[in-house]
Amino acid sequence: MRKGKAGFIFLAPSFLGTLIFVLLPFMDVVKRSFMTAITKEGAGMHNYRIIFTNSAFLLAVKNTLRFALVCIPLLVMLGLAIALAMGSIRHMQAVKSLYLFPLAMPTAAVAVVWKMVFYERGFLNKYLERFCTHFGMGMETVDYIGSGAAFYVLAGTYLWKNLGFTVVLWLAGIMGVNGDVMEAAKVDGAGGLQRFWYVLLPDLKGSLYIIVVISFLNSFKIYREAYLAAGAYPHESIYMLQHLFNNWFVNLDLDKMAAAAVACGLFFLAFIMLLQGLWDKGTDG
Repeated sequence: MRKGKAGFIFLAPSFLGTLIFVLLPFMDVVKRSFMTAITKEGAGMHNYRIIFTNSAFLLAVKNTLRFALVCIPLLVMLGLAIALAMGSIRHMQAVKSLYLFPLAMPTAAVAVVWKMVFYERGFLNKYLERFCTHFGMGMETVDYIGSGAAFYVLAGTYLWKNLGFTVVLWLAGIMGVNGDVMEAAKVDGAGGLQRFWYVLLPDLKGSLYIIVVISFLNSFKIYREAYLAAGAYPHESIYMLQHLFNNWFVNLDLDKMAAAAVACGLFFLAFIMLLQGLWDKGTDG
């Protein structure tokens, strides 16, 4: 009983903070999603019907999902490949300390640098034009931020910013794998690929779950770079949910904003529960 009381006392501040600053405000958003923004009258499912037939909302959802589906697998696989390569190298603490350097960079500074490099008269076009002129080739400048290429610029920004942290998480998982099991598999004649697939990878399921969830949540924070580089109304290929929420907030469309927030919250909950179920199933298996 004493241990139970002590645990409750330690958890109570965190639970109260979550209740006051997360759960209660979200319940208020749920209530507002069924009301009109100005008169506060009941609107039923009207706000939800509006957002699911709104072209801007559908475009933002499509772009956000596309970004997550492209960038998260790339980030997870690149991070694992680099962690496996770096795990076998000794005396490289100076290099390992650079992994988290992109996370320390201010977002505004990163966005300004990216804009200077990729806009129509930026450094990239300048050097490409000089290269083509040197070899007698013609070149048409590309506005990488104001065209469909903006998606790949934004994806590159996300990978650059989050790759180091992902590598560190993978390294932590690899260091926790029992080395004796790996050595036993090697003695039994298992090759490198077999040891990776049948011994190492199953022990990294916990790390994989954490990395995928964190990467998924971080993919929604890329809005800062997109907004600073291309403004509130960027090229349609990088028009994300956060752009939509920002524009609805500026226009005081709070009823639509509340309905969209509830829909997105339910989607995030379903996604994380699906991942948790798959992870639990894999662990039991």
